[in-house]
This record gives sequence, structure tokens and C-alpha cells, in this order.
Amino acid sequence: MSGSQGRWARILLAGPGAVLVALVVMAGMTRWVPPGPAGIDNLVVPLVLVPLIWAALFFHACLDRSIARVAIVAFGLLALHGGLVAQAFLRPSMEQAR
Repeated sequence: MSGSQGRWARILLAGPGAVLVALVVMAGMTRWVPPGPAGIDNLVVPLVLVPLIWAALFFHACLDRSIARVAIVAFGLLALHGGLVAQAFLRPSMEQAR
């Protein structure tokens, strides 16, 4: 990738890409974080961790030398957690079936 294209790819991955991936990871985390004693931990913990997830993605995009590695990590997280969100909508949970 040339200098200008690599710079724009890095800007897109560090800016709107990091925000988008952080929000999808937050939505997907509700599927694998246990509900806790009050039954809301799986909703509160992802909300609290969104800034940390965004910061990790942002700094990874800014500081990693390999833009390909940044893209692989971001798209991997997006695909994994997007699949978890899609699974929640496509397959009803046991509570909804009762």
C-alpha cells in the first residue's frame, strides 16, 4: 500500500472503524458475560468497558507498524461479535420459548 493509501486506511481504522468495532463488541459481550446475581451484569459490564475497548482499538491502529495486522484484528472482532449478535436474533433464547 502506498503512503497515502496506508495513511487513510489507518485513519479509518483508528477513527470510525474503532468506534464501530467497539460498539459491536459491546453488543456481542452481552451474549458471553454471565448475568450475575442481579441479572444485569451482562448489560452493565459491556457498557462500562466500551471506552477501554475503543481506546485499545484506537491505540492499536495508531501504534502498530502493520496495517494488515490492525485490519485483521478489527475485522476478526467485528465478525466474531457480529455473529454473536446475529445468533441472538436468529435463534430465540430459552426464556422466550416458554
